[in-house]
Amino acid sequence: MTLPAVTFSHDQAEAFDRIAEALRGFGVDIEEGILTPPTEGKTRVMAVLGKAGSGKTLLLSELTKALESAGVDIVSGDYEGKSKKDRRTLAILAPTNKAASVLRNRGVPATTIHRILYTPVYDPEYERIAEWLAGDDTRPEIEGLTDEALDRAFAFYQIHKSIPGALAAAGLRGSDFITGWKRRDDPLDIGFIDEASMLDDKQFTDLKEIFPTLVLFGDPAQLAPVGQSGQMVFDTLAKETKLELHRVHRQDQDNPILDLAHALADPALAFEDFERMIEEAARRDDRVVWAQRVEVDLMARSPVLVWRNATRIRLINAFRSVYGAPEDALLEGEPLICDGIELPLKHRKKRVDLEARGLIKGAQVVFLGQGRKPGFSRMHVIGAEDPQVNVASIIKIEKPDEEEPFIPSAARMGAAFLHGAAVTIHKAQGSQWENVQVFAPDLYAAARMGRVEAGQPLWKRLAYVAITRAEQRLFWVVRNRLSKPSGPLRVDDLRAVPAAALVLETQEEL
Repeated sequence: MTLPAVTFSHDQAEAFDRIAEALRGFGVDIEEGILTPPTEGKTRVMAVLGKAGSGKTLLLSELTKALESAGVDIVSGDYEGKSKKDRRTLAILAPTNKAASVLRNRGVPATTIHRILYTPVYDPEYERIAEWLAGDDTRPEIEGLTDEALDRAFAFYQIHKSIPGALAAAGLRGSDFITGWKRRDDPLDIGFIDEASMLDDKQFTDLKEIFPTLVLFGDPAQLAPVGQSGQMVFDTLAKETKLELHRVHRQDQDNPILDLAHALADPALAFEDFERMIEEAARRDDRVVWAQRVEVDLMARSPVLVWRNATRIRLINAFRSVYGAPEDALLEGEPLICDGIELPLKHRKKRVDLEARGLIKGAQVVFLGQGRKPGFSRMHVIGAEDPQVNVASIIKIEKPDEEEPFIPSAARMGAAFLHGAAVTIHKAQGSQWENVQVFAPDLYAAARMGRVEAGQPLWKRLAYVAITRAEQRLFWVVRNRLSKPSGPLRVDDLRAVPAAALVLETQEEL
């Protein structure tokens, strides 16, 4: 076949051809650009597996371009137009907002799994704008919106292909045009799932109900979801459905972070030997830093990665102390992690609304200040397409050697948050940051314990996941010390868009 205008390795080319062949059997010919009605039958699942730097994202991106060129509609999760006869669909999904935003930053129109399981219900008047932007209707006339506002929306959509973003450019907020969320009624056709090592069995089952064709992209060297005994969902697939990428591409071969990650595959490598490799890499390349302390300035936007929960709590409290955070309140700019939605089943619609706006378990947010009502907080959701929210919140700050956390915000029900200045390596999966600090004494403790997970020493899995979270620079922190901040916490760079009001209007309603 004619390969895309990129240089593929042999294993990438083989994987591309195998997936193209499977798609032809489903009625999508990306070589000829021909679409035919889907064939009935059981769900087809394939997996593309490879370590960091093996080219999974490039392959996913090129397959997406080929499908779009063939006439397949990409469903982004923010708006879905009216069904068309013989329409074929593709969705590119990730388990978390941050993982989806990593793909979007590379030009891949990804969204979260939750945003595909649930779809927005638009106000009918503003849905006319969405239909026009998507090419399904003529330019509308909307009372209260000027031609200039519609022009801004159109210009934004031409670049970013985001309906909420385009409407925000016109001066609208999510609460203006989204009236609620509903479980998807109709199945889609093809699903590409990135960071598939993070999928649990329930998510995998949900996806198979929606997509008759699934392609999983995952890294078998990462950590399996908690509670799955070290097994990932693609481990159960038949051998012939798993495509492995082995080569580290030329553009990555001079990356000392990836060199360190791949060195962990050596079964004879001991922890002390690995630390010597890091020290040597730091001497010759400033992308690796042999750090004598934790840099507190970095913690507000990229958490320190740790293994032990006790270490996480100590670092969080040290962070708050060095910034002079009060005992009874949060400072603007403090980082938080969503720990789930604390709502009873009868408030399922409110739960769906919160999760669809990005407040899923594990989402990273920045505290912007108290909300308009008691128990509410203004938050910036990292990686979300509509990031500014005002939400009923339960915020818990854990204390060293204390069972009960300090709670600076105590709505009776709503979104629950933990502090995010430090997170466990398990929770960091799927995320990437420009600068990543890894707390090495924790990994040393894991090595001393001799624990093994899925046939691999646990410390190696932890180290692999932790260091591959770094996009540009890795800080290997070897001492239990914390720097002083260079200035106060800031939020001015996050205030570009006003916070959208959520469905949870008053605590009394709950």
